[in-house]
Amino acid sequence: MNKSKKVYDIFQNISPYYDRANDRISLGLQKKRKNEFVNEVLKTCKEDSSLLDLCCGTGDIGLSLKEKSPARVVGVDFSENMLKIAEDKAKGLENISFVKADAKKLPFSDGTFDNITISFGLRNTDDYKKVLEEMVRVGKDGAFIYLIDSFSVENVLIKPFYILFFKYLMPVLGGGLKRYRDYAWLYESTKLFISPKDLVEMFESLGLKNIEIKKMLFGACVIVSGQKI
Repeated sequence: MNKSKKVYDIFQNISPYYDRANDRISLGLQKKRKNEFVNEVLKTCKEDSSLLDLCCGTGDIGLSLKEKSPARVVGVDFSENMLKIAEDKAKGLENISFVKADAKKLPFSDGTFDNITISFGLRNTDDYKKVLEEMVRVGKDGAFIYLIDSFSVENVLIKPFYILFFKYLMPVLGGGLKRYRDYAWLYESTKLFISPKDLVEMFESLGLKNIEIKKMLFGACVIVSGQKI
């Protein structure tokens, strides 16, 4: 089974439990990290900004952006089940919509959005550079690209505890015995993901400027941003 199909099946299966499981496996920290990410994005938002949230899942980032700004928000994901939950959560809100699409082939014209975000999603795609190329393509001149994701911890003192938690405890907290294999993928996808340094180099190769990197949790969670000039 290829990576894209595997990830699709996983998120289709875990969608009803996804939000509650995220709280458990992050020990309640995921809301704080996502809030820090949203606040970074809002620094470059204007009232009339248009924001694309890629790999939006159940819509947390897009909804938070919408609640904190009058900007127009579009969320994109390839899982119908995840999008259904996002749409239900967004009922009653204006200027926010959700679209089913492949992150490697977005259904938007060049230069459509002021800001583009992707949160904990790039590592689950099967072509990191192609996804980032699409994010840059649909951004206007001057648009900011924002990414937050999980990375392997390199600190030799912290790493053993990181592996113990993410490899063995997190799948149990997230999915129990029934969905253990689905949540084991989260560790696997992080282990196979590129390093923050490689990601910065990829941003540079795409012509992005003003690149910034912010590490949290000993590097287990990292925000990288860059501007399309």
